[in-house]
Amino acid sequence: MRETVRICLPRIMQVGGDSIQEIGAVLKAVGGVKRPLIVTDKRMVEIGIAGRAQQLLLATGYSPGIFDEILPDPTDTVVLKGIDVLITGDYDCVIGIGGGSSIDAAKAIAVMSRYSRNILDYRPPTEFFDPGLPMVAIPTTAGTGSEVTHHTVLIHESSGEKISIRGEAFVPTAAIIDYKLTMSKPKRLIADNAIDTLTHAIEAYVSKKRTLFSDRMALDTMRLVGENLERAYTNPTDEEARAALMLAATFGGIAFSNASINLVHAMSRPMGSIFNVPHGMCNAMLLTEVTKFSVDAAKDRYADCARAIGFADKSDDDEVAVSKLLSGLDRYNKVLEVPTVKSFGINVSEYLRVAERMAAEAISSGAPNNNPRIPNREEIVEIYKAVLTE
Repeated sequence: MRETVRICLPRIMQVGGDSIQEIGAVLKAVGGVKRPLIVTDKRMVEIGIAGRAQQLLLATGYSPGIFDEILPDPTDTVVLKGIDVLITGDYDCVIGIGGGSSIDAAKAIAVMSRYSRNILDYRPPTEFFDPGLPMVAIPTTAGTGSEVTHHTVLIHESSGEKISIRGEAFVPTAAIIDYKLTMSKPKRLIADNAIDTLTHAIEAYVSKKRTLFSDRMALDTMRLVGENLERAYTNPTDEEARAALMLAATFGGIAFSNASINLVHAMSRPMGSIFNVPHGMCNAMLLTEVTKFSVDAAKDRYADCARAIGFADKSDDDEVAVSKLLSGLDRYNKVLEVPTVKSFGINVSEYLRVAERMAAEAISSGAPNNNPRIPNREEIVEIYKAVLTE
């Protein structure tokens, strides 16, 4: 565990139901900006969230524009297109509205518009610190935590590689965390996002870069997910549960941003990119097997996870608690109807053919080095294969 840590968070966080109403006040607090560019996807335009933000900004004296071409798993190409819109329109700040894809793209546009526009210049282990344009993050899903992290995930379109670029430059200036913006999301997205949140918390808690600060965020994240995930999945109109999952996503983002993700995310990124598996769902497919692989190297930490989620009792010893963690994660996948690799429709022969490539990309991310048990390439390939039998 690190003894000292530099904590990176948005300067302003507006939290609570209907907090999007304060977007003008938040931008005023950011200061020095007049023409924000809203970066979002066409769905946010269709359902009116982007337009609502635009009208609120117009009513408070700003001149906003909208760039709505973000797709799931954004590429460096779409970021470059957004930068062209930003410069042509003489916009002076960026507002990301949507899921992790829109917020990640907005963060990249805010930074790369002022510096290199080649994503490979930001590739790990590089960390980038020079500030970009002011950026406000407004999540409409409860999972990625991108509104509080110093990570941005993009696909390098030429190679197809999913790259996590990072550094303090990518921490939003402000975040508006309004759980009511998530209420229209379907059950599938509730489950996938919540498992992403849970994975952030577990990985942060067992990470070799963990701290007392990240531990607290991680444990509270796990508790909130454990208490509210099944409630929200069973009854998506349960506002109390949805608000709790939104807060959990933010806590989880703070936890992993200041401790690091490790093996699950390292393996999930290439698998999701190659086979178009939603990120949270991909994490769910991998989480149990990665935990089985890692657990003996940090049994006490994984036991704490089981107790925090509610799978194990406080009185359970570590051995019992770890067993309950593994069975609890398996049960989540059943209750939340997480598909297997096969039932999702991935071609097994193709999956096995690219397993070595996926393992190589996982290792190149650097994240497996933070895992309690550091795997080699062959061990990662075996985990990919083990997921096929689940």
